[in-house]
Amino acid sequence: MTVFETLESEVRSYCRSWPTVFTHARGSRMHDENGRTYLDFFAGAGALNYGHNHPLLKRALLDYLESDGVTHSLDMSTVAKRTFLERFDEVVLEPRGLDYKVQFPGPTGANTVESALKLARKVTGREAVIGFTNAFHGMTLGALAVTGNAKKRAGAGIPLVHATPMPYDNYFDGQLPDFIWLERLLTDGGSGLNLPAAVIVETVQGEGGVNVARSEWLRALADLCRRHDILLIVDDVQMGCGRTGPFFSFEPAGITPDIVCLSKSIGGYGLPMALTLFRRDLDVWEPGEHNGTFRGNNPAFVTATAALDLWADGSLEKQTTLKGELIERHLDDIVTEHAELGASRRGRGLIQGLTFADTSFADAVCARSFEDGLLVETSGFESEVVKLMPALTTTEDELDEGMGILANAVRAVRAAA
Repeated sequence: MTVFETLESEVRSYCRSWPTVFTHARGSRMHDENGRTYLDFFAGAGALNYGHNHPLLKRALLDYLESDGVTHSLDMSTVAKRTFLERFDEVVLEPRGLDYKVQFPGPTGANTVESALKLARKVTGREAVIGFTNAFHGMTLGALAVTGNAKKRAGAGIPLVHATPMPYDNYFDGQLPDFIWLERLLTDGGSGLNLPAAVIVETVQGEGGVNVARSEWLRALADLCRRHDILLIVDDVQMGCGRTGPFFSFEPAGITPDIVCLSKSIGGYGLPMALTLFRRDLDVWEPGEHNGTFRGNNPAFVTATAALDLWADGSLEKQTTLKGELIERHLDDIVTEHAELGASRRGRGLIQGLTFADTSFADAVCARSFEDGLLVETSGFESEVVKLMPALTTTEDELDEGMGILANAVRAVRAAA
């Protein structure tokens, strides 16, 4: 028995899929104590969009710590926070014409989702929130209420209320017009649906199975929210910070959400940090009405500011798009080679998925990939999707190498079936 098995809770999960002890990492490679090297196409579940120990971010962090910079400050004003806010406005908000206020709700994605839901309810005076099938928004009670996964919802142990699920894009395989059910419920006084405070949506459902919403579907959703005076919340915790190409995943749809949730890679280095962005007129918080001890993580402000420098010239977005297309070509080859397995691909940018008719196949492919030196996870309610999320900084050679490992894993699993 290892110390992990003896002392750590049974709740641990990723270590079961990747049963080794890691020692160090840089870029897109992780190393274990047995001297093995793994290509990382997991990227900290999207918290490491710039890879492990990016040298520019690490230098900024070390310089800050060596200067005795403030580490913990709750929501006190610090130079590190001021510098981040100024740079975030300069690089992200202003060029996109986004006049958002910035809230630091706490260090995690669940923190920003909870604050967004609370704010929407406070602004509107309504309780209900619309979520979507297969959505995932976090493991706290408010976030779980708008999450679709039954297994995760069951962990709450109590009824999850004040949330109503609606079909995500293409839930009915194109057999029904978009929003026909939701529109009818909102306009029918006998439907029993109270006018919701907000709708919360992921433009790409990562945990839910790499389900990609079409731009026209997102625009129709934004229009529906405007017509019915419902706030639109985009959860960009995993898909933001360039995962799909643009800094915000909703940019290609041409929509402007009322509230945006950011976490994971906003800290740049994998340090805990989250933002809730919202229209200025929605800033109705009383001082301290939503707080948290670790909402002032100054080392994360420092690395987040350094990471924004990578976005200054627009090249990162272009590179991500091209790298996404490279992965798509590899996946298309796998799909063609294994058509009889019902193989298909889905995704956008550097979030891609591979599925098979046999829902157990993805798990086996990920396990074999690990044996061969590639870290990839599954997603979807039945773990039916091989989910690829390499760092945005992964080189084309590394992408080719990783996709070669994946292709061989599919062949090996198929041969053993």
